[in-house]
Amino acid sequence: MGLWDSVFGRTKPVKPDLDQLFGLPSAAITLQAAIGFTPTGAGSVCFASTEGGAFTQVRQDVRDLLDADSERAGNPVELSRDAYGYSWLLSRRGPDSLPALVGDLHAVNTALQDSGFGPQLLCSLVTFHDAELRPLALVYLYKRGTFYPFAPLPGHKRDNPLELQVKATVKDDLRLEEDLSRWFPLWGAPGL
Repeated sequence: MGLWDSVFGRTKPVKPDLDQLFGLPSAAITLQAAIGFTPTGAGSVCFASTEGGAFTQVRQDVRDLLDADSERAGNPVELSRDAYGYSWLLSRRGPDSLPALVGDLHAVNTALQDSGFGPQLLCSLVTFHDAELRPLALVYLYKRGTFYPFAPLPGHKRDNPLELQVKATVKDDLRLEEDLSRWFPLWGAPGL
């Protein structure tokens, strides 16, 4: 970064670091011990679909790779599209298989990135719930390389105190998004 960048307040964008996803199992242990949230076994990747044979082939290759995993028997990968036109790939594992779920999410992100579709990647999320079945997601922002908690409530509301509590709880386990305006709501996200 040069002198003029500093003067005008410009910063270099953060490079995605998919290996940050591997911090999720540690964060899950912290969440369970500190505030009683446990993994549900569901996680998803959101990306902007593009038209064309290359993208269609990569998407199918990723789906085939995950569906071929023998541990996934009975839990096929689900592909859906939301109201905004974004595609979601949902992976389900057993609640005790968070490392394998994180491996799934990492494989999807890596396959899309390595095939030149990194700019289409938006986020990945892993879902949790507590004894009262309150939903919670830890969301990884691909373009920022950071995480944030999302705790939806009925009626398109958020449990902001819970989100801030989760932020304080996992701050040593994950690289968290400090800019709260980037904590986007993911209403109806698959798996949540």
